[in-house]
Amino acid sequence: MEIIIKDLEDMPRAAEQLLKAIGDRRIVALRGAMGAGKTTLTAEMMRSLKMDDEASSPTFAIVNEYHSSATGQTVYHFDFYRLESPTEAFEIGIEDYWESGNLCLMEWTENIESILPEETLFVSIEEQPDGSRRITLN
Repeated sequence: MEIIIKDLEDMPRAAEQLLKAIGDRRIVALRGAMGAGKTTLTAEMMRSLKMDDEASSPTFAIVNEYHSSATGQTVYHFDFYRLESPTEAFEIGIEDYWESGNLCLMEWTENIESILPEETLFVSIEEQPDGSRRITLN
């Protein structure tokens, strides 16, 4: 599947499409270069899911937890950029998050590649020469 984001105004539509494509999958690795739009897309997905708080980058916290009082849903948003080894992910209890049944959106999973569950859905975001973004799922 491929989703094209023409500009920031197109982000809500892309977030809705991506959420539909994710379906019942709970473990999602968002991949892309620095500035590709991983956190921006996550923030728009949180708006679509009616989360109570605005999504932000969890670079320093490693994980942000979002709740929706409207739906009762919880979403975990991870940023593994600062991790130096998969061991550090185990130290924060990553397996508990994955086994929670809640949606886990993860950035910079390249740093924990060796421990990602088999069922992880990989979502790649690539900036195109015209400034648009191409999202592919695999």
